Amino acid sequence: MDYHIEKVASPNAEVGEGPVWHPQERKIYWTDIAGGKLFKYDPDSGANEIIHNGVSVGGHRFNESGGLVLGTWEGVWLWNSDDDYKVLKEGTIDGTDVPIRVNDATSGPDGSFYCGTDRVGWKDDVVFRLNTDGSIDIIDEGVELCNGMGFSPDELEFYSTDTIKKTIYKWDYNSTTRAISNKRVLVKYEGDGITDGMTVDSEGFIWSAIWWGSKVMRFDPDGKLEREIHFPATQTSCPMFGGDDLNELFVSTAGADFGGEPTGIEPPNYDFSAYRGGDLFKATLDIQGKTEYKTKF
Repeated sequence: MDYHIEKVASPNAEVGEGPVWHPQERKIYWTDIAGGKLFKYDPDSGANEIIHNGVSVGGHRFNESGGLVLGTWEGVWLWNSDDDYKVLKEGTIDGTDVPIRVNDATSGPDGSFYCGTDRVGWKDDVVFRLNTDGSIDIIDEGVELCNGMGFSPDELEFYSTDTIKKTIYKWDYNSTTRAISNKRVLVKYEGDGITDGMTVDSEGFIWSAIWWGSKVMRFDPDGKLEREIHFPATQTSCPMFGGDDLNELFVSTAGADFGGEPTGIEPPNYDFSAYRGGDLFKATLDIQGKTEYKTKF
């Protein structure tokens, strides 16, 4: 199947990540983690505005009462601007002396904020939930690098990704008690590249970006591959649905070359001369996404 792929913004993002559609504003917010930037992309004008420049933002969601909740490399913030923000959580969370550094994030049906950590000098990372009362729940431990997370449309499943293990996990979610349990493997990716950011569409299918794979893959709720969409950049990092009909898949990419040195986990035949990315792409599809939950801080 052929898809119409457009490059819609080209800020040369080092680690472009985390696009989220704002349905009222009709804009995409996305980040450059390594570059310490938060962008706001306007599909009507084509403008890609830098609205934050400083501390790295690993993930974000819109807050119901206004502003955004940012998962940063210095903690979790309720943010209106770089001159107007409140620290919701900083420091340590799990009995270690290693401070929070958020690599990816999502919001839950109850308005809480879910974060995956990527802490300096630490390989045993966690998925944690910041509740609206400020308390913390540790959801998962022993994570090598947490990335994409999301919920099924019926709110019965929670999904998480461990990039280094190339695995997407499926959990049971109880929307009444908010309990998350019964972790099991949904997808163990065996191809070239690693599983990165993800989203869930209105049919309950999971979309996973494959870093070093130049593609986004769609899996059914049982983990069976349904389709894949290829993009002209090798470091595809995160997909998210947007547009008035939620049928436009926005995909972030990353231009980082890691100092020109191999990281040691690239695919065996990876072409180091290929274009890595740094752009935001859009694919128009015959499938609809679902609106992301807002936080309630």
